[in-house]
Amino acid sequence: QVQLVESGGGSVQAGGALRLSCATSGYLYSNKCMGWFRQAPGKEREGVAAIYTGGSSTYYADSVKGRFTISQDNAKTTVYLQMNSLKPEDTALYYCALRHGYCSDEFNSYNYNYWGQGTQVTVSS
Repeated sequence: QVQLVESGGGSVQAGGALRLSCATSGYLYSNKCMGWFRQAPGKEREGVAAIYTGGSSTYYADSVKGRFTISQDNAKTTVYLQMNSLKPEDTALYYCALRHGYCSDEFNSYNYNYWGQGTQVTVSS
């Protein structure tokens, strides 16, 4: 059974930083796209960043470029999202997701096959 488990969320003040982790199991890690999405109350889910497990190609939403960094540890089958210079508008439930094959710079949630339970990030002004 495919499992994606996020951790590392919390409450921080504007300008602070957090590092999210997504531990994976139950599938062949190679040649997949691992993505991070977020959803705030009353808003649609939006893509944040993605990384290809068969290499190191990365993709970012315009709203987080220069502030967030996605990375991976292939041996641990774990992906990370380093979030710096956090803003109140970054407040959301953050999800890790798995997509078969290559990533894309368009973040359509329906292209992702499996999802974690989410981890809450709250940024106060």
